[in-house]
Amino acid sequence: MPSAAEGTVIKILVLGDPATGKSSVIKRYVQDIFSTHHKSTVGVDFALKQLAVDGQVVRLQLWDIAGQDRFGSIARVYYKDAYGVMLVYDVTRPSTFDTVAKWKKEIDSKVTLPNGRPIPVVLLGNKCDKETGAADVAEMDKFCVNNGFIGWFDTSAKTGDNIKEASEFLV
Repeated sequence: MPSAAEGTVIKILVLGDPATGKSSVIKRYVQDIFSTHHKSTVGVDFALKQLAVDGQVVRLQLWDIAGQDRFGSIARVYYKDAYGVMLVYDVTRPSTFDTVAKWKKEIDSKVTLPNGRPIPVVLLGNKCDKETGAADVAEMDKFCVNNGFIGWFDTSAKTGDNIKEASEFLV
C-alpha cells in the first residue's frame, strides 16, 4: 500500500448505477451529514477520511465516480492503484441490483491488487431506511460468494446505518 508521511493512503472507489446514493454515502461517512438536495456527480469527485486501524493511521482516499461513466475508456484511469471498492445499489430500485454482477465483472477486468489478486469489493444496499422488507441474509450471502464480493451491508446515507461499519469492514 502507498505510504505518506501522515500514514498509509488507501484509494477506495465508490461505484454503482446513477442515483444510488454514492455521493451521499461518502458525505455521510466523511462529514456525517445528509442533504436531500443533491446534483449528479460529473466525472469524478474525491473525499478524504482519516482513521486508525490496528494503531496505525490510515487515510482513505474515496473516489466518487459518476455512475454513467462506468464503461468509458477514462474509467480505467480512475481504477488505477485502487485497493478496494464500495459498490452501491438502491434497495428501492431492483434494477440497480440487477446490474451489480456486471459492475463486479467490469471492476475485475480493470483492476487487481499489486499481487494480482482481485480487488476486494463490498456491496452496499443503500436507502434501507425506505425499504419495506429486509434483505434475505442467506440469499445475499450466497449471491456475494457466487459473485466474488467480500461481503454486503444494508446502508442508509440518510440515517447513517452501517456506513461506518461497511467502510471499516472493507479496510
